[in-house]
Amino acid sequence: MTRALMVLGTTSNAGKSWLATALCRWYARQGLKVAPFKAQNMSNNARVVPGLAGRMGEIGSAQYFQALAARRVPEVRMNPVLLKPEADTQSQVVVLGEVDTALSTMPWRQRSEALWPHARNALRELMAENDLVVIEGAGSPAEINLHASDYVNMRTARGAGATCLLVTDIDRGGAFAHLYGTHQLLPAEERALIRGFVLNRFRGDAALLSPGPEQLQALTGVPTVATLPMWRGHGLPEEDGVFDDSAGGSGLNIAVVAYPRISNLDEFQPLRNLPGVRLSWAREPAQLAAADWIILPGSKSVAADLAWLRAHKLDAVIATHAARGKPLLGICGGLQMLGEALLDPHALDGNAPGLGLLPLVTQFEREKLLRPAMLRLSVNGPWAALDGVEAEGYEIHHGRTAPHPSMAAPIVALRTREGEAIGWQQGCVLGVYAHGLFEQPAVLRALFGGEPRSLDSVFDGLADFIDTHFAPGALQDLIR
Repeated sequence: MTRALMVLGTTSNAGKSWLATALCRWYARQGLKVAPFKAQNMSNNARVVPGLAGRMGEIGSAQYFQALAARRVPEVRMNPVLLKPEADTQSQVVVLGEVDTALSTMPWRQRSEALWPHARNALRELMAENDLVVIEGAGSPAEINLHASDYVNMRTARGAGATCLLVTDIDRGGAFAHLYGTHQLLPAEERALIRGFVLNRFRGDAALLSPGPEQLQALTGVPTVATLPMWRGHGLPEEDGVFDDSAGGSGLNIAVVAYPRISNLDEFQPLRNLPGVRLSWAREPAQLAAADWIILPGSKSVAADLAWLRAHKLDAVIATHAARGKPLLGICGGLQMLGEALLDPHALDGNAPGLGLLPLVTQFEREKLLRPAMLRLSVNGPWAALDGVEAEGYEIHHGRTAPHPSMAAPIVALRTREGEAIGWQQGCVLGVYAHGLFEQPAVLRALFGGEPRSLDSVFDGLADFIDTHFAPGALQDLIR
């Protein structure tokens, strides 16, 4: 039996993440012990998971969900390297769950060679411990300017002896050229690892594709093993950025401010799936003006995103919204923006005046705080439905926030089980450090009187989908 199955893509956002998630659940349902793996992910969507030596670490959200789909506890070896963009030419490097400041400043190609041993060792351990490792690639494996230093795609595939699928987004057009060109740009020994092509997001009559798949197989020797219809409602969060469409039709209008370094946006997926809620991403004042709720989400670069928010004149709309008593929620970096000031003595993020809507001050510390948390809410006013609700969440931030010493203290709205304050309220304005509250059924029932389908049913739906649309026997044959 093949010990590793890898999903490669002709481009970013071709469908690698969700297909890998579906494969994790499909093979787990066959009774196999399955683990996900991605050698390096670049994303500001991260989750707190068990790390090394009893500490907590962080991995990309895609591998977190893939582990849950495989019915496994997520852990740092499943995504040994995570790059978290802080600016267009700068990323924080997280190795096996922990920030590595030296690698964060190292030149790109030199850094790749230093990171590969960490990824290779994690992959070997997972392969030794599991029946099957489902591996996700990154971007395209055939970027010829990067191929020599790229360890995320074909170096990983060769190291695992992986059977590889190559998926393309046919809705973009040019799918056959993408598949053929990617295949042909790879060296012969790497082309030999590709055992199947997947056409993703197809709309129309699949019979009209012929003779394209047959001609492509004649040229490459690789069969097209699946044509997957367009499916917008599969229920997984998007891996590669903000959805620009709005979810839902009528109902409560919730606008999430989509600043450039938005983080942990996957936690809003349950709102997209909830009847009676319209979720939208806001970048201009007009997009906020009609909102019933405004949410300031997490940010990987709080001071810079706050400057962006002001430059786009969103601060005035947010202040007017709060003055009218309409609900305003800040999460993590959004909480920090709501305060009076950001203090950065270690030059990690930047000093800045806050929006002044909560009497709080945040100071950025060198050490990042990573922890899961059991939470209890104590709120009133427009948030009163949440009063007394207990939930789970997770924290992932450099900032430490406290009431402003010369101002009246706000209400403590959220505490950990140990009693530590990690959320504050003043009138309609609520700021919390905990991510993941909208993933909690108790929170959704209290706020909206309902909840979306469970994650487990989402994973089963993905597995059923590929079971229907892959060629008969193809999924079994891939691991033989």
